Amino acid sequence: MNSVLINTDIQRKWIQKFQSIEETFKKRAAENDKQSRFPFENIEWLVQEGYSILTLPVEYGGEGATIEDMVVLQTYLGAIDGATALSIGWHLSVIGQIYEQSMWNQDMLDRFAKEIKNGALVNRAVSEADTGSPTRGGRPATHAVKQDDGYLLNGVKTFTSMSKALTHYIVAAYVDDLQEVGFFLVPRATDGLEIADNWNMVGMRATESHDLVLNDVWVPNDFFVESKRKPQPNGWILHIPSTYLGIAQAARDYAINFATTYGPNSIEGTISHLPTVQQNIGKMESLLLSARHFLWSTAKGYNHPENQPKLWNETSASKVLVMNQGLEVVDLAMRIVGAKSLEMERPLQRYYRDMRAGLHNPPMEDAAYTNIAKSVCNLF
Repeated sequence: MNSVLINTDIQRKWIQKFQSIEETFKKRAAENDKQSRFPFENIEWLVQEGYSILTLPVEYGGEGATIEDMVVLQTYLGAIDGATALSIGWHLSVIGQIYEQSMWNQDMLDRFAKEIKNGALVNRAVSEADTGSPTRGGRPATHAVKQDDGYLLNGVKTFTSMSKALTHYIVAAYVDDLQEVGFFLVPRATDGLEIADNWNMVGMRATESHDLVLNDVWVPNDFFVESKRKPQPNGWILHIPSTYLGIAQAARDYAINFATTYGPNSIEGTISHLPTVQQNIGKMESLLLSARHFLWSTAKGYNHPENQPKLWNETSASKVLVMNQGLEVVDLAMRIVGAKSLEMERPLQRYYRDMRAGLHNPPMEDAAYTNIAKSVCNLF
């Protein structure tokens, strides 16, 4: 990673911490992937060290990291273990957006900040089998029915990343009496809440993104935390391309190490001297440089509030560009390593599978391109 782009004390502090546990996390990654097991130990370490309060504002007792800080650190963590980075990234993103945009009333913001400082982990539960990605606007089948002193929730949410480690879920449901979509904060210990234990995917296996089942889950009125609001640019969602940029970086690092140490007896020296390998290395490095600078410059733009309303296109394009170029980086890395890249004992096959999973994280490529086109053609 380019150290020139690391420019704050928060970034330097956490990168130093990551370096201290890098080898431990990497050793766990292969076995967790094989077993489709959540990296509980990694997340516990991150919480204990204070990473879970990274994006909580200072005035609430957090570290007050910027979007740029988060992007840099998530890229670094993604290069160590993609599943760990994506999992904790959802929590960081949710916290960053809620508090930056004051999405809840002040009492709930104060109350939940105390929970976060005590180790709470949260993610949104919004996807459903019948609606697809929530970014496409489908109405959730999960319903919230008004009771005298609260709401009764019933439904099934899919792709609940970090499901078994979460202490709280922000559940999207159709509120019958209001005839609109609302969001409810549901603590893990609530009666009627179950985890289906059905995550069995090729990529990002260790995120354990099981279905979340709600059977007559009751929540009090004040846990109805959000109504549907006018959308605005959300730079915190850049945690997604950050993680996948890190995975592409890890594939690049592995390929470079292989190329500079592997020398079959059919040639003199290592394969790094072969023109075709050098061409692939050059392409790989150029793609990474391009993706990194585009993503990090977009994140930097969020440091200036006056720029934020203008960053719709950059935010969407960041994810699309990083994913497509990151996939090409992994492909080039596997071409450099050759057939050995398919060996299950090597991490490249895991990087390939995990990168493919990123195509299905929001925003979806077609939606991103359509919205960018409408923007530049003034069709909104």
